[in-house]
Amino acid sequence: MTKTGWQQLISHSSQRGAESAGWRPRFFRPAREDDAEALERLLRDDARLHVFDAIDGQLADLVKTRHPSRTLGAQEIARLVEEHLRGAPRQAYGVWVHYPWARRLVHLLDEAEFVELRTNRNKYKISAEEQAALAGRKIGVVGLSVGQSVALTIALERSAGELRIADFDHLELSNMNRIRTGVHNLDVPKVVATARDIAELDPFLEVKCFSEGVTPDNMEGFLLDGGKLDIVVDECDSLDIKLELRLRARAHRIPVLMDTSDRGLIDVERFDLEPDRPILHGLVGDLTPARIRGLSTEDKVPYVMQIIGQDTLSTRFAASLLEIQQTVSTWPQLGSAVVHGGAAAADTARRLALGEPVRSGRYYVDLEQIISGPVPEEAAARAAG
Repeated sequence: MTKTGWQQLISHSSQRGAESAGWRPRFFRPAREDDAEALERLLRDDARLHVFDAIDGQLADLVKTRHPSRTLGAQEIARLVEEHLRGAPRQAYGVWVHYPWARRLVHLLDEAEFVELRTNRNKYKISAEEQAALAGRKIGVVGLSVGQSVALTIALERSAGELRIADFDHLELSNMNRIRTGVHNLDVPKVVATARDIAELDPFLEVKCFSEGVTPDNMEGFLLDGGKLDIVVDECDSLDIKLELRLRARAHRIPVLMDTSDRGLIDVERFDLEPDRPILHGLVGDLTPARIRGLSTEDKVPYVMQIIGQDTLSTRFAASLLEIQQTVSTWPQLGSAVVHGGAAAADTARRLALGEPVRSGRYYVDLEQIISGPVPEEAAARAAG
């Protein structure tokens, strides 16, 4: 490659670095004169913009879902779409959403119809009344390995109207055994990559990013600013933050969920109903955040085993803990466990948000234990006997 070519690559890389903090899409509603003019400028000024317009398919899908008892032919769908438009030009209908980080411009139904259609297949696993109630819920997710899977699953189901996500770290290649993302996101802040994924799934879902993570200084803001969180999902690695987060959540009577990615372990702490409940089910005794702040990963292992339960760890996880800062740098996590835990935590969060009777406690959804059986030799011997 020529010197000029390398300079161009470096220039593009620097520009990308400067743009790596953005996660909010821009909305253009051409029915408004100012938005129509701004949209024209965008199309004129950005020659590399990719335009995606599938509004016809969305409108057809919308009218079909509004007539579920009928099998509609193409002509009837077209007629119902025209009736729905009421003479409005297709190009000006709905909203155009600009994703600057991807240079994409996407034509969508506007918020009410978009949400109606996107959540249509939730019925009646989630009723219309429940879906409306969930739109008013605020859920905070701290730590975006397992937390990314939790946040994306909540967004998929639209089990909240606002997500607050927190992580101080940037994506590294070693994260990508468990975080579903692309290599183009390497070195992008985890909160930004997650917020962009959510925006590309549902641009109307409110997301607030805490790119410094949750700290003692910003924890009150994370829990309370813009309205108190309904649920906190703790997936952070910092043990002192785990303790501090629970102490503050308990003071504000906010329930805490945690998935541990080992044996499908889900912890539920109903501080909203039990304001005097010992944190982490009393497993840490009088341990304080100050006592473990600043410890090395190796020095934290005894506390991790205390929290998870030395007698209940999976064999492989227990063996891995002994190798920390010997042959491995930190505790392991598998993609299957993270996705499984993200789904379990999101399911529990939804039921909590709806006021279902979710009790405090420690729960295992251990797939290795549930989906198991005798080895073939044992099965053959039993059949013969």
